Amino acid sequence: MPGLPRDLVERLYAAPPDGFVAARAEAVAAARAAGDPTAAREIAKLRKPTVAAWLVNLLALRRPELMAELVELSAALRGAQRELRGDRLRELSAQRRGVVGALVGQARALAEEEDPRLAAGKLPLAEVEATLNAALADVEVAEQARSGRLVRATSYAGFGEVPRPQLRLIVGGPETDELAEDAVDELVEEAVEESTAAGREARTGAAGRARDRRTGGGAARAGATAGQQGTPAAALAAARPARAEESARAARRRTLDRALAEARSRQERAEAELAAAVAAERDAATALTAIESELAELERRRTAAEQESGRRKLARRAAERGAVAARRRAGEVQAAVEATAEDGDDTP
Repeated sequence: MPGLPRDLVERLYAAPPDGFVAARAEAVAAARAAGDPTAAREIAKLRKPTVAAWLVNLLALRRPELMAELVELSAALRGAQRELRGDRLRELSAQRRGVVGALVGQARALAEEEDPRLAAGKLPLAEVEATLNAALADVEVAEQARSGRLVRATSYAGFGEVPRPQLRLIVGGPETDELAEDAVDELVEEAVEESTAAGREARTGAAGRARDRRTGGGAARAGATAGQQGTPAAALAAARPARAEESARAARRRTLDRALAEARSRQERAEAELAAAVAAERDAATALTAIESELAELERRRTAAEQESGRRKLARRAAERGAVAARRRAGEVQAAVEATAEDGDDTP
């Protein structure tokens, strides 16, 4: 938190949660005694972390190199997912399980160092693992976890990000895709050629008309009345270039319409493939999260079973020592009884 000594904040969040409130109150009182009411108010705003958040904070404060490795792995996973590199994703997923498992183990060891009484109980290691997985999937969660000031554990329903603008989907395989692109290119080239031919024809007609005007000269002006009346053949000849240009434009428009329809059809297929890929990835991520939760629960049960086995082993050893002591005492009493009996037999 800005304005507060870093070592003070780290000391508060590294201490076991059951002593956080008292330590915070002591820090507030010290700030007020030092004549710094602003710092006292800022310290009072610090929230008590849950046990799971405290364990993650311990990792960030005591093992920052491991948390840095987690952040690097997070960036690599997101990059591989954006590029849809299956082999790299599988490799990084295996690495992720190893890193998260090692961090959970470190969290347990750090808890034992800080507070053996707390570590002997039931630690929320499943929540720690869920928070670390969330940090792998979300940049903001990763930064919060790395800050060492986490207040509560978090989780992530899916995994990774799928930014649509950076996805490249191949629809129908490489050969089909190339053929479709060639067809669209041919349609566009055809439209361009038709447009060029129509332009040439229109320019030729305009040049001919201009030449006729120059060579006709005064004769054309003298016979203006006759020219206006004209013959049907002359009228058709004069209108032919305009009709040709209009026909070329219509043909060009039809060609481009076909190209546009084909492009939109390919876009729809690509969008459908994208939606299916996103849904499949989401389903896989959900399944992975469920499996990871089961593994975390199994790990918790294994830890509990190991602790229970240790307690029973200690109880057995205590019982063995009691049995040995009881047997020894019974032997001593038996010897005393036998000695007493012998003394009675010797008495006249």
